[in-house]
Order: sequence, then structure tokens, then C-alpha cells
Amino acid sequence: MKEKVSFDKTFMLAPVPVVLVACTHEELGRNLLTIAWCGVDCSDPPTIHVSVRPSRHSYRMIRESECFTVNIPTKNLLREVDLCGTVSGKFGDKFERSGLTPMPGTEVAAPIVAECPINLECRVREVIELGLHHMFIGEIVAKHADPDVLKDGDLDFHRIPLISYVHGEYWSLGERIGMYGFSRECAEK
Repeated sequence: MKEKVSFDKTFMLAPVPVVLVACTHEELGRNLLTIAWCGVDCSDPPTIHVSVRPSRHSYRMIRESECFTVNIPTKNLLREVDLCGTVSGKFGDKFERSGLTPMPGTEVAAPIVAECPINLECRVREVIELGLHHMFIGEIVAKHADPDVLKDGDLDFHRIPLISYVHGEYWSLGERIGMYGFSRECAEK
């Protein structure tokens, strides 16, 4: 068996998805932020989370409005995604600055991003204060997709070049290498 050695670079989990989170607030307006600290929590009810530092401009917006949207960008939006993750909404509207288009959500006050092929509207169910980041657990209350990323009414990921984040680098997902449950066929023989 191969020997394992320790390494210095901070590593938690990689790759992680890159998403654009949109939020709105009566006083503060709207904002858009890039997040890689996100994930799936539950399938019923459908629940996901995003983790945000309380010092960030969007934190108060999400906390007080109790809603946000998760918008799934593709690699053709990488410049806009990076911009929304490197400048603060305190100094201007990131929708305008990035050239992205806000559209009204159907179930929550937060906008969705028109250019993203998949949009999830979420209501905050719980906030967990973890330390440097607070985790907003949101129930997905509406889902939207561009018709051109669907095949037979379901998402076709061959048509959606997703972005992932790996310790300061962006990567695009490549080829499908298997289907869930494929190993059972081999094990049953």
C-alpha cells in the first residue's frame, strides 16, 4: 500500500460548484455575489445552503429578507462570475457593473439572473452561525431553466458547461464518466 504524506496547502473539499447568489433588501437595494461555499442539504423538502461572512454586504440582505436565489452560471459567464466575487456591492450595483440581467422571481423577492440557464428561488429556513461564515439553509420554492438546456423535460448537463472552484482556480466540468448505480450491474454478475 502506498504511503501517505501531509501537505501544507489548506484543503477542505474540491471541486465545489460556483454559483451566483442574488438578494434584495428594501434599504440596501439588490446585490449579486459569487459563492463557492454551497451545497445540497435535503431532497424533501428540497434544501440547499450558501455560506456568507457576516461582514459581506449581502449578509444583511439575505438575513433580513429571508430569501435568496441561486443561479447556476456556465463557463461563458466566467468574467462576470469572477467580477461579482471580487468587488463589493457596497460600491455599486453588480448587476449593472457586470452586465447581467435581473429578472423578478416568481416566489421570492430576490431576483434571478437571466443569463444563467438554471435558477433556484429559496426561502431561508435556518441560519447556522459556524464561525467566520454563517450558513443560510434555504428551501427551494421555485426552479427555472432555459428550454435549450432541457431534454425530455429534464436537465441535460451536456448542454450546461458548469464552473467549479478549486482553491483559487476555476475549472469547467468535462465528460460524463458514469451513471449513478452503474456499479451494481458489475457487482450482481
